[in-house]
Amino acid sequence: LSTDKTVKVLNILEKNIQDGSKLSALLNHNNDTEDEERLWRDLIMERVTKSADACLTAINIMTSPNMPKAVYIEDVIERVIQYTKFHLQNTLYPQYDPVYRVDPHGGGVLSSKAKRAKCSTHKQRVIVMLYNKVCDIVSSLSELLEIQLLTDTTILQVSSMGITPFFVENVSELQLCAIKLVTAVSKF
Repeated sequence: LSTDKTVKVLNILEKNIQDGSKLSALLNHNNDTEDEERLWRDLIMERVTKSADACLTAINIMTSPNMPKAVYIEDVIERVIQYTKFHLQNTLYPQYDPVYRVDPHGGGVLSSKAKRAKCSTHKQRVIVMLYNKVCDIVSSLSELLEIQLLTDTTILQVSSMGITPFFVENVSELQLCAIKLVTAVSKF
């Protein structure tokens, strides 16, 4: 592909990333029936998954060998980081570590040990798939940092994204990817 076509593809991917970058997969609609809520959650997760695929595609294009400088579009990189941070904090951390869950009914305050004791370890297949894709994105971002120099603001966002997983339980694969990311950031 020519550089112009590759840049156009990346701009289209950015729009797809933006589509799912602020959708919470943990919405709870109290007025809906179970079927309506399941359909609503399926629709949201479809958009979130499509956006994760767009993130991976964009990062894979940028980390391919011998890419021209025009391909490293700052807006696309920032959108990937924004998507990843949002879904780590609002979807994956609450699913994997109950300390990060918010009680929608405003129940009593439980200690972190009590919350973890009540937690079930069963995860929906689509959440596990999203978790694996986010791990791939974090790992690929570390490769991108070794290829392309990023702005200070972007480096701050990436470093906070790389450090946070160490304070979350049950995300060991993500922690391994975060080690790579933090190592790449520390080279700056």
